[in-house]
Amino acid sequence: MTVHPLVHEIADTYLALVDAAAPGLVEGLYLVGSTALDDFHPGRSDIDFVAVSADPVTADQLPGLERAHARLAARFPRPAFDGPYLTWHELAGSPAQAVPGPHVFEGTVRHRVRSDRTPVLWHTLARQGVTLCGPRAQELMIDTCPTELAAWTAGNLDEYWRPWWQRSSRLASRPGLACLSGWGPVWGVLGVSRLHYTLATGKITSKRGAGEYAHLAFDGRWHRIVDECLRIRAGGRRRSLYPNPFARRADALAFMDMAIESAHRLGAGRVPLGE
Repeated sequence: MTVHPLVHEIADTYLALVDAAAPGLVEGLYLVGSTALDDFHPGRSDIDFVAVSADPVTADQLPGLERAHARLAARFPRPAFDGPYLTWHELAGSPAQAVPGPHVFEGTVRHRVRSDRTPVLWHTLARQGVTLCGPRAQELMIDTCPTELAAWTAGNLDEYWRPWWQRSSRLASRPGLACLSGWGPVWGVLGVSRLHYTLATGKITSKRGAGEYAHLAFDGRWHRIVDECLRIRAGGRRRSLYPNPFARRADALAFMDMAIESAHRLGAGRVPLGE
C-alpha cells in the first residue's frame, strides 16, 4: 500500500530523534491504525505506531524518549504520532501477558500503560502492519489467537461501548452533547460496527471499512445513519442527510443499542474464523 508522504516525513524524523536519544533501542517501527488500514485522512487522522525493541525500555532511557517525542510534537503538532513501546518477546506471547510500558499520546510519554496491549493491536500488526524499519511485520512471530480476540472484543462492548452509549443517552453530559456534533455519531456508530465486524469475521477493519460493512450487514432502516457517518468521516463536504442534529443523534444512539445487542448474539453464537 502507499503511505502518505507526511506519514513518512514524520516517521523518518522520529527515527532520527529516537536513535539520537536512545541509540539502538528501536529495532522495529511499524504503522497500525488508520494508516495501515488504508483509511488515513490528513488533518483528521492520527498516526498510530508500534516501536519494538529487544529489551523493555529502562528508567534511564525514558528521559531521552520524552525529549525525542516532545521535539517531534513541536515540529509536527498534527497529526499526533501515538503508540506503544513493546518487545519482540511480548509480541510472541499473549497481549494479556505483556507488562505495562511506555505509550506515547499526543507527544507525551506515559510510562506504565496497560490498556494499549490488546489483541486488536497484535492482530492489526500481524496482518496489516506497515513496516518502516526492522523485519517485515507479516513475518514476525506474533500471537494471534482468534478466541482471545473474540473475548476481548465482546468485553470491550460491555466495558467501554455500553457505558459510553448510556452516558451519551443523557443529553446533559459531555458525550450526550458530543452526539449533537458530527464527532459523536461517527465515533459511536463506526466504533461499534468495527467490533461487530471483528466478531463476525475474526478480522480488523477501519472506521470506513466498518461503515461499509454495516451498510451490508444491517437492515435498510439503518442505512441513513451509516451513510451520514461515512459522509462526516470523509470530510463532510456533501449536505447532511438529516434535517437537524437531534434527529441524527437519536438514530445514532438507536443504531448503537441495536448493534451492541446484535454483536453479543453473534459473539455467543459463533467462533470467529481464523485467517
